[in-house]
Order: sequence, then C-alpha cells, then structure tokens
Amino acid sequence: MREATAMPSSKLLKERIESIQDTMKITNAMYLISSANLRKAKGKLDSTVPYFTKIYETIAHILHHSPQLEHPFFDQRTGLERERRVGCIVVSGDKGLAGAYSHNVLKLAEQRVKEHPQVSLFMVGVVGRIYFQNRHIPIVEEFSYVAQNPTMRRAGEISDEVVQRFLDGELDEVRILYTEMVSPLRLEVREQKLLPLDRDSFPWQEPEGEGEGYRMEVRYVPSEEAVLDNIIPNYVRGMIFGALVESYCSEQSARMTAMESASDNAKDMLKNLSLTYNRARQAAITQEITEVAGGARNTRS
Repeated sequence: MREATAMPSSKLLKERIESIQDTMKITNAMYLISSANLRKAKGKLDSTVPYFTKIYETIAHILHHSPQLEHPFFDQRTGLERERRVGCIVVSGDKGLAGAYSHNVLKLAEQRVKEHPQVSLFMVGVVGRIYFQNRHIPIVEEFSYVAQNPTMRRAGEISDEVVQRFLDGELDEVRILYTEMVSPLRLEVREQKLLPLDRDSFPWQEPEGEGEGYRMEVRYVPSEEAVLDNIIPNYVRGMIFGALVESYCSEQSARMTAMESASDNAKDMLKNLSLTYNRARQAAITQEITEVAGGARNTRS
C-alpha cells in the first residue's frame, strides 16, 4: 500500500512562493534590459552602413577599372608547400543565461581546430576563453570586454592584429565565426572569410545616370595600390564590427527568449504552488474547526 505524501506546511509554501516571485522579477528585468540593448545595437550598426557601403563601392570600382592589378590583400596563396595557416576569430558571449547561443559557435570552432591543426584562435568573449582553456586548446589572442560592448574602436583592435599577421605571412587565411540573428526565434552560426579578399565578391554596377556617352573619371592619388592599402583594413574592420554587433544582437535575443521562458515557467510554478498553499490553509482551518468542535463536545460532556 502506498503511503500518502505529507503536504508541505503553509509557511514553507509561502516562502517558496515569495522566492519564485523574487526570481521572476529578475528574469523580467533581464528581458527588458536585453530588449533595450538589442535596439541600441541595431541602431549602432545601421548608422555605419553608408560608410562601409562606400568603401565597398570604391574597392569594386578600382578592381573593375584595373583588372590586372595585383595586391597583397587579394593574394590567395595557392600552391603552398606547407600546411595552410588559418586564423579564426571566434565570437562568444561574456555571460550565460542565453540558451545555446555560445555553445553552437564554440562547437563549430572546435570542429575547425580538428580540421586544421595549425589553426590560430582569436577569442572574443569570456565563455569561449573558458571553454577552450578547459579543453587545453591554445588561444593566440584574447580580446576582453568586446562581446558586451562592440564598438568600432574595439573592432579596429581585432582588425589591426589579424591584418598585420596576414601581411607578415603568419596567417594565410582569416575567418570569423559568429552568430547571426535571422529572426527573433532563429539564430544561425556563420563563418565568413575576411582575408584574402575575392575579386568575385566585388562586382561592379554602373551608377544610375552613367553610360550612353557619360563617363565618370576618377583618379586615385597617389596610386590605386596605395588607396587599397588604406581602405581595405577599414573594410575588414567593418566586417568584424558587423559580425560583433550581429553576435551581440543574437545574444540579447537568445537571452530574451530564455528569460521569457523562465518567467512563463515561474508563472506555472506559482499557479501550482498557490493552489497547494490554499489547500494547505484550508486543511489547517478545517483541522482547527474540528479541534474546536471536539473541545466543545468534551466540555458539554
């Protein structure tokens, strides 16, 4: 015969209800904070789009009008007699409570380490640093306080590091691994090659109004090569900044989803606990009435 489970006391139930209510206040606050951070980051990214669009168009214009131009940033470094040295910038988070946000991109990075034993990891985010340290996978460079506050200056610090290593021949290829927010409920891990650049990625389209006898003449001073030397690092910086902001937005979206789910679960728990609490109170009142009635009968006897 199964023994009846003792009902918790009203005091314990009340304490647990209050504890869940306090936790629910925290999850609601984190949801609102993540929502505000998401809007702010998107606005910051949108404000830089015209600048980097112009850089893209300038690179495309130079390549279109100088098809024979050779430049180090477009050197594919084929035919190497040694193993290709790949640098991976891995963007993770600094905090948890964001579902599988960091886990998915770190799994992809770990897969790349297995495929390319000579891979160099450049880590953005505390979660990623701890992940690879626990697995004894070396990290070449760690960029602190970037994941939670992506700015153009911090993107420039990362860009300067990997561009210089590429030009010095320490790296033959540079990639960035990050998370893109396809929709508020759909996050996907992306891998984008930063260097070397591909000519096919810069198709040229004639601006409106050109053609039919009209031709815009542009001169690059001191030379086209020198212009590319200056604007391509800025272009790489823009791609890194875009990836950082996309990852940050993805993290905030994942945290919003996690906090919303936690709040919904808390509401369900409160509903069940309140029902149990009311039953416990009712049982206690019934017990008191029974004892009073029993005492009254004994007194009359």
